[in-house]
Amino acid sequence: MSTQATAQGPATRDELLRLPAAIDLDTANRAFALGRSAGYALAKRGTYPCRVLKLGNAYRVVTADMLRVLGIAHAAEESTLNRAE
Repeated sequence: MSTQATAQGPATRDELLRLPAAIDLDTANRAFALGRSAGYALAKRGTYPCRVLKLGNAYRVVTADMLRVLGIAHAAEESTLNRAE
């Protein structure tokens, strides 16, 4: 499987944790269960649920921000949080 989520339907937690540092808007739309038009409209207005970078004509989403908004932590972060409790 490529590092970008390409299958239809919502992305799984494991798929999201395997993503690179920045992803295309279509992959982020899948994670947020947004349609393509809605996702691009939100990005264009600056109201996307997480940080979006505009690089030339392309949008890129910072994966760490997306995971934070979705409430998904990496295993290293989870073990650090568990030790702090």
